[in-house]
Order: sequence, then C-alpha cells, then structure tokens
Amino acid sequence: MNGVTDIRYVGYAVRNLEDERRFYRDVWKLNEVAEEDGLIYFAAAGAPEHHVVRLRANDDDRIDVIAFAAESREAVEALAGKVADAGCKVVSSPGKLDTPGGGYGFRFFSPDGLPFEISSDVEQRDIQPLNRWDAVPEKISHVVLHSPNHHDLVKFFTDVLGFRVSDWLGDFMCFLRCNEWHHRVAVLPGPPCLNHVAYDMPTLDDMMRGISRVKAGGHDIRWGPGRHTAGNNTFSYFVTPNGFTVEYTSELEKVDEETWEATVHKPTETIMDQWGVGVGGPKTMPDPRPDPGLFQPAGV
Repeated sequence: MNGVTDIRYVGYAVRNLEDERRFYRDVWKLNEVAEEDGLIYFAAAGAPEHHVVRLRANDDDRIDVIAFAAESREAVEALAGKVADAGCKVVSSPGKLDTPGGGYGFRFFSPDGLPFEISSDVEQRDIQPLNRWDAVPEKISHVVLHSPNHHDLVKFFTDVLGFRVSDWLGDFMCFLRCNEWHHRVAVLPGPPCLNHVAYDMPTLDDMMRGISRVKAGGHDIRWGPGRHTAGNNTFSYFVTPNGFTVEYTSELEKVDEETWEATVHKPTETIMDQWGVGVGGPKTMPDPRPDPGLFQPAGV
C-alpha cells in the first residue's frame, strides 16, 4: 500500500502537565514508558507502537503532531511527494526520526494547518495479552478533526493520503478508513482543530468497566454510553484535565473492501445513538476552537 495504513500516536502540549500525566496513567490506564527532554510517552497495552500519546508542558493547549503509519520507506517517500504536490507546507523532509522508537518519516501541515507525521520502520513493542474485564485501552481507534472546508479536507485524505470513504452522516461528517476498520479518521465542519481521540476497548464490558473507573477518578461522562450507527461502535466521551476530548469505544465494524458501499445516514437521535439511553449528547462536548499551534512547528 502506498497510502497511510494506521494511526501511531497523538502528541499534545498542555498547560498543566502533571494533571494530564496522572489522567492518562492512573485514570485512562495507558502505560508510561519513557520520559526524556521534557516529553512523556504513553503506550497502550494492545498496540505495537512505542507510544500512542506524547505530552509536554506549554503555555497553550495545542496539538503538536498526529502521527500516521506507512508500509515502507518507499511509501513514505511517495506520500511526501504527494503532500508537497498538494501544496501543503512540509515541516521536515523524509529522513531518520530522532525520537523513541525511531523510524523513517516526515512532517507537514494539513491544508488547515494541523501538524501531521507519516513514518515507517518504527520499532515495535510486544503486545500485552488482555483479558475481559481488564478495562484498559488496546490502541488508538480513530481521530476526529474539524475543518472549515470539510469537503476539501476529505478530498485531501482520499486523493493524497490514500484513505477511502466508508460512510457519511448527512453532509457534515465523513468517516474515512485506511485499513480494514470502518474509520480511522472522521471529519466535521468547524474551526481547524482536533475534535477527539478514541481508544479501542477489547469488549463492551471493558468499556463499561472503564467508564466506571474514569467516573470514580472524578471525570464525569460527557456523552454515552451509546452505540453509533456509522461504524456500529459503542462510545463514551470524557474530557481530560486540559480540555481535550477522549473516547472509549468498542466493537468498531470491519469493512470488506470488495463489497462495502458507502452510505449517507440521515442524522437522527437514534442514528447518532442507537441505544438512546446515555447521558449528554453532542452539545455537551467542548466547543471547537482553532488550535493555537496552526502552521507553527512544535519543534519536537
């Protein structure tokens, strides 16, 4: 494959580093695996990636990087060429990555100014076997982005990065896949920013037990538990101490590339949540605002 194949990690800069650190380690239940040069790295038990979250202290809460995987160095080179041809600002050309896990990759800004990295040959971790009721996240499931030109951003993800459209929710939310899973990225209208990052839980029971733990840790659920229609995945949304939205999800649908046909789902309450029993709703989520780091390289 010459396109993106999966999500590696999301890097955040936050004003209150220690609170965010405790949240991901003690409440969200990622594994803190490294700390160096002011950067803290967290792995997910079921993911081979060296880390799925990276944190650092900063005067503003911003996204430092959203990192994707590619199959090979040749795929990285090809994607770098397509990104440049699409007119995106390239932050660093393909080369050796001087970060934990290493690898070969490049960084660029999306047309909206959000920072991305695409890499291959990153060192892999041993996956920790998980049992029902462990209630810890396996891996990043998907990221959802806002864009003031969401149709154009969908076209960028499909034509440049190699994603495929799985479904639409009305005309305002597009679900995009880069492998067998229904979506790894979704795009919504709004100011350029991250909407949320979702984490796969091994089972529905794990998600429910995880909800219990997060609530006991003092973080009320914003929306859920429920089950979406597009992707058929369960959901439960929370907000981290520094204001970033995160989700526990489970049972995301797999796609048969040979037979799948994209559907446009008409937005209704039961389309958004097939169960209709959870608390909150989309309006209880934090209001999107432009990311303070647009077109500004984090430097790390």
